[in-house]
Amino acid sequence: MLPKKIIACLDVKDGRVVKGVNFAGFKDAGDPVELACYYSEQGADEIVFLDITATLENRDTVADLVQRAASRISVPLCVGGGIRSVEDFQKLLDAGADKISVNSAAVRDKTLIARAAEKFGSQCVVVAIDARAEASGGYEVYINGGKVNTGIDVMNWAIEAEKLGAGEILLTSMDADGTKAGFDVQMVRAVADAVKIPCTASGGGGSLEHFAEVFEKGHADAALAASLFHFGELTVKEIKEYLMERGITVR
Repeated sequence: MLPKKIIACLDVKDGRVVKGVNFAGFKDAGDPVELACYYSEQGADEIVFLDITATLENRDTVADLVQRAASRISVPLCVGGGIRSVEDFQKLLDAGADKISVNSAAVRDKTLIARAAEKFGSQCVVVAIDARAEASGGYEVYINGGKVNTGIDVMNWAIEAEKLGAGEILLTSMDADGTKAGFDVQMVRAVADAVKIPCTASGGGGSLEHFAEVFEKGHADAALAASLFHFGELTVKEIKEYLMERGITVR
């Protein structure tokens, strides 16, 4: 079994890191490059930059941030938000990103996953899935920053994304996002067990126990957190030490 990863996520808006709850009510959390360096030094296995406004006007800003961060950190950098084309992949990879995360554009044009995987390799293609539990008991995919329900079943989409060439799934529970009430372990396990590629759990991490649970019961390959780190409630080192004490292998 591969060692588990702890990932620090930076939601970027207008050049600053912000964090909200359930995709709303954003608060400023600091400078993205400085935070990326801080988490890299702390032992994070990966840094994720997500441009949550995802507007064309912000694309140059994000590329500049990627370039500055990539030159100073020693861990992989994944960048997402507003990626619409293979050219967008190229621009951000050229700026220093190691992986590109696609969400809305991949749902609208599934060939983007296959085209990007063919050109850059599956290891560069992360399909991000924003999911919400439905009254029926299932989970459905949301796009446009969580504003549009596609009606697509999360498990079916994860399986299809893998077949198209995705190298990883980044799975966010919109219901748990920012609440620190725990990951949606049931959803994470359903997706992680349905695909052979790595699955990262996102949304809800609030305690040391939550991280152990999502690995032990959710079968996640990695767990991602944002506000928990930004506001100093837990450090990457504390989480890793706790997991090792529980017998969970970490990087």
